[in-house]
Amino acid sequence: MIFIYVSCNFCIFFDFLTKEKLYFYHLKKQDLMSYIVQNINELRLKIPSHVKIVAVSKTKTVSEIQEAIEAKQLCFGENKVQELTLKHEQIPEAQWHLIGHLQTNKVKYVAPFVQMIQSVDSLRVLEEIDLQAGKYNRVIDCLLQVHIASEESKFGFSEQEVINLLNSGAWQNLKHVRICGLMGIATFTDDLDAVRKEFQGLADFFKRIRREYFSEDASFCELSMGMSDDYQIAIEEGATMVRIGSLIFGKRR
Repeated sequence: MIFIYVSCNFCIFFDFLTKEKLYFYHLKKQDLMSYIVQNINELRLKIPSHVKIVAVSKTKTVSEIQEAIEAKQLCFGENKVQELTLKHEQIPEAQWHLIGHLQTNKVKYVAPFVQMIQSVDSLRVLEEIDLQAGKYNRVIDCLLQVHIASEESKFGFSEQEVINLLNSGAWQNLKHVRICGLMGIATFTDDLDAVRKEFQGLADFFKRIRREYFSEDASFCELSMGMSDDYQIAIEEGATMVRIGSLIFGKRR
């Protein structure tokens, strides 16, 4: 006896000798491995174990995120504070990263729970994170976002602004934030050579900053760069975190 899928939800059993259809029934969802789980498992075969996958879950439903958790994907990235806080209320066990632009007046909403803020782009934001995190006796991990793309619309420090911030020493007085590395978003282009150069530049800058300012701080170790279209290049150039959305959840609706 064998069975043949007619669709992703149904199957038919046949008898080898009579060739007659024996029965037909609806498959329950749990009988089929989620395509989200499959996508995560396939990604793990391509991504080195030392590189952290941040599953970009913006616009995705709670049920889709829970399917990813079934595959032991616990780290998720959200762009908007409101969406992040709503999802945290429903899935508190997830490790939430804010990866989108953060306004100072929104910091208070994520300070109680966010694991990492990858998009710090000013001293003012860093100081507000420190203030709000202090109210909960927390230390929030942060990445400094560096503008590496050719598009002016992208947020982030220039390299010189990062150096000015670190030289000022003001960040050293902040007891409730921990600067753990850098984040960058490459230009949205089909020119992969240009993307690679941007990643190379950020990786070189990361090494310089670590050497000159954090040589004795083991927590400064994260370089977040690369998304679904360019994560492999990013890993080749030294990324320790990649932000993957459509390769896990499918194209954005």
